[in-house]
Amino acid sequence: MLYRTLGRTKIKVSIVGFGGIPIQRISVEEAGLIVNRALDLGINFFDTARGYTDSEAKLGAALKTRRKEAVIATKSMARTREAMTADIQRSLAALRTNYIDIYQLHNVKDQATLEQILGEDGALAALKEAKQDGLIGHIGVTGHIKNFLLEAIKIEEVETVQFPFNAAETTGVNELLLGAVQADTGIIIMKPLAGGSLKNADIALRYILDNPVSAVIPGMDSLQQVEENASAGADPRPLTPHENSKLEEEVKKIGAVFCRRCEYCLPCRQGIDISSIFLFDGYYTRYNLKKWASERYRGLQTKADACKECGECEEQCPYGLPIRQMLKDAAARMT
Repeated sequence: MLYRTLGRTKIKVSIVGFGGIPIQRISVEEAGLIVNRALDLGINFFDTARGYTDSEAKLGAALKTRRKEAVIATKSMARTREAMTADIQRSLAALRTNYIDIYQLHNVKDQATLEQILGEDGALAALKEAKQDGLIGHIGVTGHIKNFLLEAIKIEEVETVQFPFNAAETTGVNELLLGAVQADTGIIIMKPLAGGSLKNADIALRYILDNPVSAVIPGMDSLQQVEENASAGADPRPLTPHENSKLEEEVKKIGAVFCRRCEYCLPCRQGIDISSIFLFDGYYTRYNLKKWASERYRGLQTKADACKECGECEEQCPYGLPIRQMLKDAAARMT
């Protein structure tokens, strides 16, 4: 396994890390076997979140005897000081540790959210206090809107940035990579397999690792996936012309109905959060996290059935997605 420095945190992380979403659907025992195999193969970076149901708890159970070998990152959607303080304590308890290496502000996507986080009683204040108290080591930010993340990484306290990047989702990536490198911000790549849409993990991961990223974090819930992903981290050679062609063919196949979450379709006149609905639908269809995805969908203030089929979203979509039909299909699955 090869390692890179996570920006100005100076932490050495495996270039292939462990994404914690899929272990929600397996048992504690299975998760333990998979996590230990990952450690044995040199994977030392583990990413999870408060919102991933029991993912923190399963990682905590698996890592409790090998804590010194692991770099743990988690994240919270909390926006206030009080809520973030509570979530940090919950994370520490679930992860069975007295210290979390990186705690991230999760899914920062608009100016109102950023202003709330940065306020006197905002979530950042809690993270700074936790860092001073030795409960966390570093502060990061995650999100899907790359142009906005360029602004978020200008926050002095933010040392890492996590965002989606894969062969099918490249809009805005080069600019964000350049901005993060210039700021010496650690770069963590989520959704490297396009939410499971890209099937050749070796090629898909090596495509990303040929860029100045710190780590990619594919989700894993089987020993086979751990073996395949770790292999890419041990030999991240550039793609051959033939491999590039194979990857381009895969991208073409998924392109007709794959949402890149660029949000050019927004705002919707009816208040529908189109990209979030498609994100949850991806968890439902590709991750097989049906219950979790449905619960998150039902928690939305405005559901897909509020669509009036005006078609404005489709006119604005740079990928020509049939958004109206995709919303109907998502609603049928998750309602």
